[in-house]
Amino acid sequence: MSSYKHIRQTILSEYKERPQAYRNKIIRWSTGGSVVRVDRPTNLARARKLGYKAKEGVVTVRVGVNKGSSKRKTPSGGRKPSKSGRYFTRAKSMQAIAEERAARRFSNCEVLNSYFIGESGTKTFFEIIMLDRAKPTITSDPFYSNVIARKNRAYRGITSSGRRHRGMIRQ
Repeated sequence: MSSYKHIRQTILSEYKERPQAYRNKIIRWSTGGSVVRVDRPTNLARARKLGYKAKEGVVTVRVGVNKGSSKRKTPSGGRKPSKSGRYFTRAKSMQAIAEERAARRFSNCEVLNSYFIGESGTKTFFEIIMLDRAKPTITSDPFYSNVIARKNRAYRGITSSGRRHRGMIRQ
């Protein structure tokens, strides 16, 4: 078996069994910031499948998104709207929301792709692979230079999760 297959199986079994070490890791993520840069991907096999390479200019970011429905904001203006306290489900996926938050935080980078890494009772965590537009190693790579040529991919729904919530990819 290849090493990536072993990594994939280990991550999957860790998520299914939820040992104490995994739970402690999720607690650490929950208490930390919602958008955090990490040194290396948590799930290397998945990251490599989505285009991650360990080179200068490729950044990995962990983002936590609150689970559940969101509450509609109360409009101001002195009126009493009857539907102001209702909850509604989001049109975008949590993964697409996480990509947008990472793109907003790291404005010099472009979102390549993202993947699920875990969830707590209140948050779902994703890792986003981002490319620094200014690095020469990224601009000289033909695959990466094609990606960074399309600006604001996360906001326009061009990433894989964005295309999924726009109905362009089947689930």
